Amino acid sequence: MGHSSTDAIEARPHGQLVSRIVLDPPDLDAWRERLFNVDDTIILTNEQFETYFPHIDNVYSHRSTQRYKRKPFISHYWDCRMKGRPPGTPKSDDPAKKKRKRNARERDLCDVKIKITEYFPGATIQSDHDEQHTFVADGLAGGQPGMDGEKFWTIQRVNGNGGNGKGDGVAGPHKHSLDKSDQIKKSTVQRYLTTQEKEARKAQKPFQRRPSGQAVQTIKKHNKEHDLKLYAACFCPFSQRVWIALEAKGMAYQYCETDPYRKPTQLLEANPRGLVPAIREGDWASGESSVILEYLEDRHSGVPLLPTDARLKANCRLWIDHINVKIVPGFYALARAYDSTKQFERTERLQAEITALVQAADERGPYFLGTDMCLVDIHFAPFAIRLSRLFRDRTMWLDPMPGTRWHQWANALEHNPHVQATLSNNELYTETFDLYTMPGPQHSDQLLDL
Repeated sequence: MGHSSTDAIEARPHGQLVSRIVLDPPDLDAWRERLFNVDDTIILTNEQFETYFPHIDNVYSHRSTQRYKRKPFISHYWDCRMKGRPPGTPKSDDPAKKKRKRNARERDLCDVKIKITEYFPGATIQSDHDEQHTFVADGLAGGQPGMDGEKFWTIQRVNGNGGNGKGDGVAGPHKHSLDKSDQIKKSTVQRYLTTQEKEARKAQKPFQRRPSGQAVQTIKKHNKEHDLKLYAACFCPFSQRVWIALEAKGMAYQYCETDPYRKPTQLLEANPRGLVPAIREGDWASGESSVILEYLEDRHSGVPLLPTDARLKANCRLWIDHINVKIVPGFYALARAYDSTKQFERTERLQAEITALVQAADERGPYFLGTDMCLVDIHFAPFAIRLSRLFRDRTMWLDPMPGTRWHQWANALEHNPHVQATLSNNELYTETFDLYTMPGPQHSDQLLDL
């Protein structure tokens, strides 16, 4: 064993056998199964060991290393992690070490122990290996270890002094699945990815969740103290619903830009769930965009947003329900579709729900009931205008075909003055796109009124 190899070993942290990370090597699942079961003695090139062992080391816990003065190899012993921590392990007295909450596991749930032998250039395999029960991985010169003068490794099962306490040398299989091991501990590669993600988030430019464009001018007109207060977030489509309605009805109100992540006191007092939008009028307050829109229509005069005819009004409420139950969930499902198959399926499904809504609208348009905007349009508008802004470049979504009733309606919503008065520049919506990709229930609880 050369001097440089010894120096490298001594400098290596206890139990750390590899120094590189390969994120997605070929046949990873098959390799993990082989290194989990260790049915035979496994012989690997140095490249194979460094590539695949970091993906499986969560199964095992390093116990000891045996160095030999005159032998060109080192033996490392690892227990299955499910065997449990042996008694008498000293606890760290380092005051700077972060304390972790440990969940005690029953000991001796598994008695598998493996021996990983690290052979250095020029070494030959130990004679006690049974050549009839050896798996030699591709890549070794002539299938014989040590013949190419490169470092190589062997992994073998060495039970016998395990959990059965018999010392009988019987090498039984793991008493649990690989999936169970994955639930207990993350592998070195997984921990590396988690660290990289954390560092990337730190380096990211924080979201600029501030209104821009025409929305800024509208806010300036409504920033004075008023009895009717709207707590809204400029990037939130549900907030925009209420904001559009206030503008369309020509009502006086105070706009209060609110960060739902911080959950300020004023928001919690208006809506204990801490979600936007919320309104307060005197000593009365409410959340939920659909409820707020009904309240504004029932209590306040101004431009009506629902027809007076009972049947027509009921029809509007039916299609408002369709928007909230079918289209809005479809919108978020498409936002969370990362592979092409899911994108295609969810695009088709969302388009079908929008087509059903369009077919129920007035034939001449341009709005749902004809020439005037109503609550159906207001419920739909924030999502319709985000489709082209957010999905066209990220998914398989296609803009409406010119000349169609859907194109006529989408164009009318885009250019409606009350909708435009509540719009920020496109950068706001693209920069906050990740907010739409959070899981539905968690997303709604933390950010939006669903």
